[in-house]
Amino acid sequence: MKLEQLLESIEQGRHAPTERWNPPYCGELPIHIDADGNWFYQGSLIKRQALVKLFASVLVYEDKTFYLVTPAEKVKITVADAPFIVTTWQHVPNAEPPVIHLTTNIEQQFALSEQHPLIIKSDQLYVDCGRNLWAKVHRNVVYQWAEIARSRTQQGREIYSIESAGKQFDLNA
Repeated sequence: MKLEQLLESIEQGRHAPTERWNPPYCGELPIHIDADGNWFYQGSLIKRQALVKLFASVLVYEDKTFYLVTPAEKVKITVADAPFIVTTWQHVPNAEPPVIHLTTNIEQQFALSEQHPLIIKSDQLYVDCGRNLWAKVHRNVVYQWAEIARSRTQQGREIYSIESAGKQFDLNA
């Protein structure tokens, strides 16, 4: 499959939800997302943010494999870790209850909440972006959260957590 064919297919159906599409598998495409959330095509960094966002809009995760899915095609890509990175956050104290608003490297925005929980996996923090896709929390964000975290003792161990949308999220386990 050629990249141009995939782009044409995405643009034709970009407003339809990927869950409703059931296209045939068409092989692999040499697209790779590295551990820092950078997207590459044939080893070259994709520098156009609009193109990365377009691909991200049709990214799905099924059976431990990442695919770009269009109404007409389904192609496998590789992902080193999580496809997205939480790069910035904002505390919204005036909301009731107060929330932590997150932004990813593809400018996806959502509140840290029960619908978008924080988990710890292999000593890294990840946030559920929806559609079975996750964003790794950038180290700088983790350090900033550590500064505002509250501590409690649990089974003789100090646990640090942050609160958002009325829910407590642990930063360490």
